[in-house]
Amino acid sequence: MLTLPLLSFTVAAALGLYLASHILRGRFPPWSLSPVHAFLGLVGLALLLTPMLEGWTPTRLLVGAGLLSTAALVLAVFHLRKKMPPKGLVLLHASTAVSGFLTLLSQVFI
Repeated sequence: MLTLPLLSFTVAAALGLYLASHILRGRFPPWSLSPVHAFLGLVGLALLLTPMLEGWTPTRLLVGAGLLSTAALVLAVFHLRKKMPPKGLVLLHASTAVSGFLTLLSQVFI
């Protein structure tokens, strides 16, 4: 049930690493990849809504979705303004997203 959301987040994470590597080196990331990264994250979140709406809402699923939603909001303002975010904010975004991903992954394996 979580296979598709996790797959979407995995591809989004790979793109995110590439984008973050540019920002951490002080360079603007390729603008065309940022919307793809955001879209894949939103698709993953939307796919998480299905089991939640069906009533399947273990605590780890709720916490993972909350962390991933928070991660999305952290950079949304900078993305919409087309400004490069501070490096610390990028690291906060990444660590929050990884925490959410691992929380969802723990739902599958534990």
